[in-house]
Amino acid sequence: MYKVLVLVIACLAFFGRTDGHSYHLGSCPDVEPQRGFDMKKMLGIWYAVEKTGTASSCVMYNFSKTDEPYEYELVQTSQHFILKYTPINHIYKYTGRLTVPDLSTPAKMSVKFPLNVVGTSRFNIITTDYDSYALIFTCQKLAFANRQSATILSREKTLDKDVIGKLRDILSLNEIDPHDLSIISQTNCPKPTSETNVIDIDDETLSAKTAGNVIRGTGNAIASGAEFAVEGVGTIVDKVRSEKKPEKR
Repeated sequence: MYKVLVLVIACLAFFGRTDGHSYHLGSCPDVEPQRGFDMKKMLGIWYAVEKTGTASSCVMYNFSKTDEPYEYELVQTSQHFILKYTPINHIYKYTGRLTVPDLSTPAKMSVKFPLNVVGTSRFNIITTDYDSYALIFTCQKLAFANRQSATILSREKTLDKDVIGKLRDILSLNEIDPHDLSIISQTNCPKPTSETNVIDIDDETLSAKTAGNVIRGTGNAIASGAEFAVEGVGTIVDKVRSEKKPEKR
């Protein structure tokens, strides 16, 4: 059964890399990062209110320090858009590592997520007031194209529409299409309990040592849910295709 669980998680990780991004020809666009950026003020929990083409919900970002200077951990949690069609009560957790290559521009970082075979991505803080909103943009160079993602973050579960409008205007000024953004629901989000299955994707997810602990608190519920995800993949795909696309502004 663990092999089945690991297979399901690997598939989820693949969908996690494609969900929330748009693809474009050429190199990554040059965006202006925030001047005088202070990462210490950025630390903590943020709610994603809009993000490039995603069907996931309850998306949260948590920035924290690491033991290494100018390196930070980014934990993204969400309700995965594939798993919502299964009986699994879950929180999908995806952990990456942020680094600051050039200390003169601390808002211009790079990020590495596990299972991303292409490597690191650019991670820019375009603007933030640290207390209410933040606008981030990531981009990864591919062979003849790039994949990019913009996210509007809020310290609260909602953000004033006027602020969102100004942030979307900033994207346009940087030649990033704000119409690619989807509105993310932050309602009816699960809280971690003893019955919640935390699907944790990090650097050691598929190692032989930790494969047995990939899904915490497994039990019969997660086992049947994984079997449902494998055996009912056709049904899941049909539901994804038929579901209404996430609302866009």
